[in-house]
Amino acid sequence: MTFYEVKKKYDKFNFEQYISAVSDKMIKSSICKSVLNDMDFLNIISPKATKYIEEIAQKAHNISVNHFGKNILLYAPLYVSNFCTNNCVYCGFSTANKIKREVLTFEKIEENCKILSSYGIRHVLLVTGESNTRTPLSYLKKCISMLRNYFDGIDIEIYPLDECGYKELLEAGADGLTIYQETYNEKLYRLLHTKGAKANYYYRLEACERAGKVNYRSLNVGVLMGLNDFISEVFFVGLHAAYLQNNFPSAEISISFPRLRPTVKYYKPKITVSDQNLIQAICAVRIFINRVNITISTRENQCLRSNLIPLGITKMSAGSSTEVGGYINNNKKQEFEGQFKINDTSTVNDVKKMIYKMGYQPVMKNWLVL
Repeated sequence: MTFYEVKKKYDKFNFEQYISAVSDKMIKSSICKSVLNDMDFLNIISPKATKYIEEIAQKAHNISVNHFGKNILLYAPLYVSNFCTNNCVYCGFSTANKIKREVLTFEKIEENCKILSSYGIRHVLLVTGESNTRTPLSYLKKCISMLRNYFDGIDIEIYPLDECGYKELLEAGADGLTIYQETYNEKLYRLLHTKGAKANYYYRLEACERAGKVNYRSLNVGVLMGLNDFISEVFFVGLHAAYLQNNFPSAEISISFPRLRPTVKYYKPKITVSDQNLIQAICAVRIFINRVNITISTRENQCLRSNLIPLGITKMSAGSSTEVGGYINNNKKQEFEGQFKINDTSTVNDVKKMIYKMGYQPVMKNWLVL
């Protein structure tokens, strides 16, 4: 059974009706369980569960420390292209936006690698816009081969591929795949993605399964918070991560909770996702899926990122730029043309100091490449 088939079981599920019937007794029972089912997870992301947020947060903290210790893996994104064939109404790289488009030369990629690795970063996320003509597999394989000279872990965040494509990049040296569904609401998804290959909801949804079948070391899913109803989106991204963990037990599964940030063409979120919503989502996922990695990016500000660490965060980006080749003369850029505006502009060293201050250990390298 694919995740699409798992999700279809809930197509007629009335979230509003169920949530209105959630009681204190149901929430307390779910919090106390050592193993949660789907409905327990839904109970602790319900609005009524916010009155138990301290209890939920404490349990999430204990589970996180038991499974991961007090370690936070640091990584940074490297954008090598912003050409895109998709029209996603919320994204700075959307084909409808009039921005300077660029595909980095290998010389510029190496220059960015030297700068980024000099910060101490050992794990990198290779990011492109979604254009398989501007950044074909041949280009991506050369990128990955070059990145291997500077970094120990390479994740890719690119357009969805078939199994053969993912296998080619794995053999070139990629370790993991990051791909966000953005929204799990199929009807809304089609309204938000009006042009390009990304309009294929099903193909994107099962991208991680294709990568898992060819033995990617890590699989990272996420939902773009602010596009749709908070509860159903957190519920489905949690189910997606649990499905991947159950079906690909040798892979490291991660969840990201990016909140919408301003872009070149500002898209106003339909839903306001508060800091408390974000905290509740992180804690609930940690209790629901004990071993999942939870990532928080520089979309969030430094203070919030610091306070989220004890609640279950295991991975953080640091010193990030969302512009193509943005590590070259980063401070001299006059116009913002990145995918989104970052919120935490701290240097890698500043982030490391913050992590130490919280009583945690920043980790730059978490496995050996043989």
